Amino acid sequence: MEDLHLIVGLGNPGAAYARTRHNAGFRLVERLAERWRLEWSASRKFHARLARGEYGGRRVVLCEPQTFMNLSGEAVGALVDFYRVKLQNLMVAVDDADLPVGEIRLRMRGSSGGHHGLESIEQRLGTRDFARLRIGIGRQDGRREITGHVLGRFEAAETALVDKVLTAAGNQVECWLDAGIQKAMSQFNGVVDDPANEGQKQ
Repeated sequence: MEDLHLIVGLGNPGAAYARTRHNAGFRLVERLAERWRLEWSASRKFHARLARGEYGGRRVVLCEPQTFMNLSGEAVGALVDFYRVKLQNLMVAVDDADLPVGEIRLRMRGSSGGHHGLESIEQRLGTRDFARLRIGIGRQDGRREITGHVLGRFEAAETALVDKVLTAAGNQVECWLDAGIQKAMSQFNGVVDDPANEGQKQ
C-alpha cells in the first residue's frame, strides 16, 4: 500500500460547524470526493469519515477526522500507521487566519502556526515533515483572539470567492498527485482572483 495517498481535511464534526471558516479543510476534501465520485463512510476504528478510491491510477483516501480539531492527530496517526502511509504521500488541508480570504499556500513542511489541528498531528506523528495546504480565512481587524471569527461563517460577499478558492485548491491537490509538490506549489500558491472584481477589469 506504499503508493496510497492520504489527504486529510481538518474541521469540527456536526451541523453547527458545517460551513464555518474553521472547516475549510472539510469543505476541500468534500469537493474532491464529489469530483472523484467517491462515497463517504463513517469509520469508528479511525474516528473519521473516509472516502476511499482512485485518482489518476493512484489509490487515495480522503479523511475528515471526527475527533474535533484539537485531537485530529488521533485519526491521522491511526490511518498513517494502518496504511503505512509515507510522509511524502500525506497532505493536510487547514484553514489559516494569517492568510487573507482568497489565498492558498502549499508547503512541504513547516510549523503549526498555532493551528491546534496541525499541532495534534505533529505531536502524534512526531514530525513536521508532511505537506500542509493552507486556505486563507482572514483575520478580523488584526485581532489575536480569533475564536469567534474562525467558528463563524463566511460573509455572503465572500461566497463566490470561497467557491473559487476551493476549486483552485482542489486543482492544486490534483497537481500534487499528478506532478509532485514542487510543481503544485509553483503553479497554484498565491491569490485566487475574486469574481467580484472581474467586472472591474478592462
